[in-house]
Amino acid sequence: MSDPYIQQLFAERIGGANYGKSTAIYKFEKIKRAKAAARKAKPDVALIDLGVGEPDEMAFPQVVSALQSEAAKPENRGYADNGGADFRQAAARYMKTLFGVDVDPDTEVLHSIGSKAALSILPACLINPGDVVLMTVPGYPVFGTHAKYYGGVVHNLRLTADNGFLPDLKAIPADLLAKAKVLVLNYPNNPTGACATRAFYEEAVAFAKRHNLVIVQDAAYGSLHFGAEQLSILQVPGARDVAVELHSLSKSHNMTGWRIGFVAGNALLVRAYGDVKDNTDSGQFLGIQKAGAAGLDDASIPRAIAAKYSRRMDLLVGVLAKLGFQVRKPGAGFFLYMPAPKAATGPGGARVAFDSGEAFSQWMITEHLISTVPWDDCGAFVRFSVTFVSPKGQAGEAEVVTEVQRRLSPWKFEF
Repeated sequence: MSDPYIQQLFAERIGGANYGKSTAIYKFEKIKRAKAAARKAKPDVALIDLGVGEPDEMAFPQVVSALQSEAAKPENRGYADNGGADFRQAAARYMKTLFGVDVDPDTEVLHSIGSKAALSILPACLINPGDVVLMTVPGYPVFGTHAKYYGGVVHNLRLTADNGFLPDLKAIPADLLAKAKVLVLNYPNNPTGACATRAFYEEAVAFAKRHNLVIVQDAAYGSLHFGAEQLSILQVPGARDVAVELHSLSKSHNMTGWRIGFVAGNALLVRAYGDVKDNTDSGQFLGIQKAGAAGLDDASIPRAIAAKYSRRMDLLVGVLAKLGFQVRKPGAGFFLYMPAPKAATGPGGARVAFDSGEAFSQWMITEHLISTVPWDDCGAFVRFSVTFVSPKGQAGEAEVVTEVQRRLSPWKFEF
């Protein structure tokens, strides 16, 4: 049977006439299928999901209560367009309270329907065909995906342990740098868990000014630092000349499905983002914005969440280190990124080799019902997350991690 004419109409950016014909399976779909098969094969064994990339708990009660109240108000029923003043002002106070950064709520802050939406809108403000975008890999690909939609070119900057999982800006080829417009950063980083230093942000700002670049810093995990210092690129003098920073309440306030965040920084870039956004969506529901404002004004929320993840990190890092994994606690967030084992030998002497992070991750699910996420962009790596579900709350966290140790301890891992 011949293809319908619609098959010939798809844009080249999503595959053109071959759209929908690929048999490749996305890694997260592979994980989903493996989890389903493992549960079916071993129904009496509980799956421990250490691959989840979102909080395991609901938004805090005061935020939920604020939404319930605001949703009942008729003045919040209409289009939000580019957002309400309440949320912008709360975002500005949040930046001041957590990061010591002053931003103008009228010109330097604008809400987003989550960071993903902002990362998909910003390329439309900046990218023409042939423009180069500098992005870190491994990393969150959304800005680069949309840049390619507009004819842009993505140049990947490898993140390696040798450089503290920070990009080597000096290694960018001169011909690509001459065409580059945007440097996309993400710190604290997904998936490596690495934190940028103040010195690196200073280097990046100076680099951007020297080469006429815009910096887009995705700080989705920015308020989840385990130490006392909360870092923002906007703390660097002159950063607002070249940079915008994206914040999200998904991770910092357990508000993943609420889809609310904000873009802050350079006023002209924020304005351009707003102009494209105005032709992209009609704004997040004002009730959610006002509930988000209540969350932003309560600095105890991200601090409590960060303390929880720090506590869980200590437990999981301790167990994985005992098992031989090359792992150390990151400075923020909820991801642990480490080299995957090359092989494992079981109690009966059987040896299983892993040629990639994906091979190890699939083995972990199939044999032990422990789910992780592989990252093979820069070598064979695997990402664990401490957003696992603990049925007993804090009291049961150690039990979950101890169960991971019990299942894996009969195996000797080679690295």
